[in-house]
Amino acid sequence: MCAQLLKEIEEEVTNLLIDLIKINTTNPPGNETEAARYLGETLNKEGFNCELFESAPGRGSVITRIKGTGEKPNLLLLSHLDVVAANPKEWSVDPFAGVVKDGFVWGRGAIDMKSMTAMEVMVMKLLKRNNVQPKGDIILAATADEEKGGEAGAGWLVRNHPEKVQAKYVINEGGGLAIPINGKNIFTIQTAEKGILWFKIKAKGKPGHGSVPGVADNAILRMNKVVEKLGNYRAKISLVSTVKQFLDGIAKENKLVQQALAILLQNPAAGDQILDMLAQKDKAMAEEVRAMLRMTIAPTIIRGGVKENIIPSECEAVFDCRILPGQNPADAIKEIKGLLKDADPEKLEFEPIQASEPSESPMDTPLYEQIVDVLKEFQPNDSAAPILLTGGTDSRFFRKIGSICYGFQPIRADMPYGEILKTIHGIDERISTENLVFGTSVLYSVVERFMT
Repeated sequence: MCAQLLKEIEEEVTNLLIDLIKINTTNPPGNETEAARYLGETLNKEGFNCELFESAPGRGSVITRIKGTGEKPNLLLLSHLDVVAANPKEWSVDPFAGVVKDGFVWGRGAIDMKSMTAMEVMVMKLLKRNNVQPKGDIILAATADEEKGGEAGAGWLVRNHPEKVQAKYVINEGGGLAIPINGKNIFTIQTAEKGILWFKIKAKGKPGHGSVPGVADNAILRMNKVVEKLGNYRAKISLVSTVKQFLDGIAKENKLVQQALAILLQNPAAGDQILDMLAQKDKAMAEEVRAMLRMTIAPTIIRGGVKENIIPSECEAVFDCRILPGQNPADAIKEIKGLLKDADPEKLEFEPIQASEPSESPMDTPLYEQIVDVLKEFQPNDSAAPILLTGGTDSRFFRKIGSICYGFQPIRADMPYGEILKTIHGIDERISTENLVFGTSVLYSVVERFMT
């Protein structure tokens, strides 16, 4: 069977995405049940038997499957229904109206990741309509809570209903976006992701009158030292296997990168210097690669003070730390505490918020090969490369129970790469209707071939 774009499904998959965007699932609070019910209804009309699971009132996930013969292992098509907040005043369209203009669907979740949900639902419908008989179960799970860590969604399902979602292979978010280089595209396949370490630091001081600052001990000034130290810290560079292969893939298409990579491999300490040069041409790409090479720490929330004329005795800040495969949260905290030895550590309190191990899947699998083969048919002049995701996804819950997970939402670069990245969790998030067709077509071919 030849690779072909399923243009006849453009209107249907576009309307699926529009309807999902219109259901406001901003997390917190989430309220994903309405979106889960909507998907259940649309799939029930096609003869699917859907199940709705709520980890708490309003926190719904929907699951369905096409039963296989048992000759092959199961495949899970995973997505999440919640989205991050969007401020309508910052957008050029209403972020929850599902507006279609200039050939794009605009709205919060258009890329992350309601479009993937729409694609996966469309793939399930097409498999059913085409009477495809898979050799293993094909499961669809659209879940709650990923944007706040997934504990009330995919994590809850893995703990409470593992039999409903267990699969040897998982296709999820986190890869698939084409990186344009020298007129060609490199399509990414996410095989690894950094671990999450969110923590709070409370700085203690002594209160006093704001008019005599020297008598008091200002907790804000102490926290200022902490934020400056951690926010500007560049941890030691570590080249993990996935990142080496990702850089190799880029180097094949770009001589300049090839020379830079040779220097980087010989002397990883020169990485920042090389990336500073790359940033002059493509800042978004340079900073994404920089975050793939090391542990990162970013201050994200700060609170302190009670009144204009009172020196505060307490100030707290929240930090988002991401760790590489091979590192663990306990060692990261130890390293962070060591950095703060000059900031009166006895007056600092650490409070963990959330931690998860980094995760990685092997590349030498039949599913990875199938993805590469299908991409080659659709995009003969382009290539594919594994990528380490600097953020986290629900794949980590499944990797922990032994699943092989790939982040793969196929998207052609029909906007500048940096602009696409900026819209994810940013302003004017959008995806072209052409990419909805492309992504659905590629995913359908991968699933249909791999499972028959």
